Amino acid sequence: MSTAPENEFDLEKLFLPAWAQEPSSAKQYAQYEGREERSFDRGPSRGGRPQQRRQGGPPGARRDEGRPRQDRGAPPRGKGGRDRASGGERRGPDRGDAPERRQPREALQPLPEISLSFLPDEKGVESLARQIKMTGRAYPLFDIAQMILQKPERHAVTFSVTKNAESQPVQPLFVCALDDTLWLSEDEAVGHVLKKHFGTFYQAERTATEPPKGKYTFVAQCGMSGVILGPPNYHDYQNQLRKLHTERFSRMPFDLYKARVKIVRDEEVVKKWIDDQSFKTEYLCLNMPEPLRLGSMEAVEKHFREQHKENIIKAVESHSLSGTAARSLRSPPLVRLVRTVWEDQRRFPLQIATVLSQQFAGHGLQFFKVNKTITHVSVARPHFLDMEATPVSEGVKRIVDYINANPKCTRRRLVEALAPTPVQPEAPSVPAAEATQTPEQTAIVSDLHWLIHQGHVIEFANGTLETAKKPLPRPPKPEVKRPAPPPGQTTEAPALDLAAEAPNSGEVSAPANESPAAEPGEATAEVPAPGPTSAASPPGISAENEKQEFHRPSDEPASSEHLLNESPATEAAKISSEAPVAQPE
Repeated sequence: MSTAPENEFDLEKLFLPAWAQEPSSAKQYAQYEGREERSFDRGPSRGGRPQQRRQGGPPGARRDEGRPRQDRGAPPRGKGGRDRASGGERRGPDRGDAPERRQPREALQPLPEISLSFLPDEKGVESLARQIKMTGRAYPLFDIAQMILQKPERHAVTFSVTKNAESQPVQPLFVCALDDTLWLSEDEAVGHVLKKHFGTFYQAERTATEPPKGKYTFVAQCGMSGVILGPPNYHDYQNQLRKLHTERFSRMPFDLYKARVKIVRDEEVVKKWIDDQSFKTEYLCLNMPEPLRLGSMEAVEKHFREQHKENIIKAVESHSLSGTAARSLRSPPLVRLVRTVWEDQRRFPLQIATVLSQQFAGHGLQFFKVNKTITHVSVARPHFLDMEATPVSEGVKRIVDYINANPKCTRRRLVEALAPTPVQPEAPSVPAAEATQTPEQTAIVSDLHWLIHQGHVIEFANGTLETAKKPLPRPPKPEVKRPAPPPGQTTEAPALDLAAEAPNSGEVSAPANESPAAEPGEATAEVPAPGPTSAASPPGISAENEKQEFHRPSDEPASSEHLLNESPATEAAKISSEAPVAQPE
């Protein structure tokens, strides 16, 4: 039997199969008393007559011995079918005798507009993080959240009010400072204090008084609670009837409750009511500077609201309770709200899982998804080990190769396969506590521990081992292609805007296809205009520099004869073409 507290549960035991999990700490059927087996008549037995014996009576007892004599026998004719003595079959009631219709169930009131959230216990989360770090296993995050929701000791519940557009709470929330209970109205909280903690503030004292005059032979009694209300003709009867209905049966319509009141003519009941009316109850206020006596509960409630309400009952916007305290709330609407939200979280525990991931991350744990669906928490995220590029020991290689060759293998199978336990000769049995591992097995366990904590090997909650897979290469980014020119249009090099590149003084360069006048005594040479190019020249680069930039080394060089024919006049023409020409003002 486990002695650990419920908020510190063992992950290894809880993730075992159902038949292998630890037994429950409480004996669920300790107070259960079985009853005797009943023998049902299913036809004649082989040995003789069928048994007609029934439970609770001696053999041969008749069915109708316990009933009154007038109820025995067949029902009268005309109301229950024909007489069975005449040989007719028994029938049900006549059509005219319709059964009483059940009262329609009262419609459930809508749930209060209170925000409710479940939070895991901090000490329990710390214990879980410590276990995950020690074992190195990867556990499903949502399965852990389901286990936290199973028992109220493992989580807390936070109640928060919702506000409207004017920043006012839609549904107020009140807390009682005496027992930390929550209520939806101030009246409910006051009634709870006066009922459960009455002795803390007041003391009831009974004093003898004159009994009611007259002779009473019967009194009215509540058929549901047994409270004696008094004779219907008593002057205080209606007040007592209304008061009892308001305090204990306010959900039931008053007319329906009034119909449940019965008249009792028992002398002992009448005498008990007379004795109760012969005493007067007064209430002494405690913890007051001066003694004060109150004559009725209405005065007590008024005094409590004036003197103690501000210190005992407070309006809050948010309040947290343990799971056990939230299940034990005395406000029925809040109990239904807790039950509804708990059932929703049992189907999909998103609240618990979200908070768990934040708390686990604070303890240094990592998260990853298996097959892009199930989120797991572990000591490290999967990290592929490239043994060709990373130098590792021979033991690590053997472990990785064995896990890859044997899918879903366990730690025990791995150790026994790589370092089997030697067979010992017949000798006195060694206790299990004294059995130790061999040095080879210890080395394998140490290497496996390193692989798991580095993320190269994953050990899941069920004990299976798996290596981290190589990540898939990312697809290359698509290149941005320039739009092609429309058909029939050739790309020509745009004319260089030399005016834009000229200095601000107003001087511009002459275009290349215009040759300025040669100086006298020098021969002129025609300068060929540049031909069309396949692509536009970048700005700031002349046509000659462009031809030199895209010059291929395989082209044949110009002949020496062509170089010799270049006269000084041609060179002068080139220089003059690059010289600026003054523009007239």
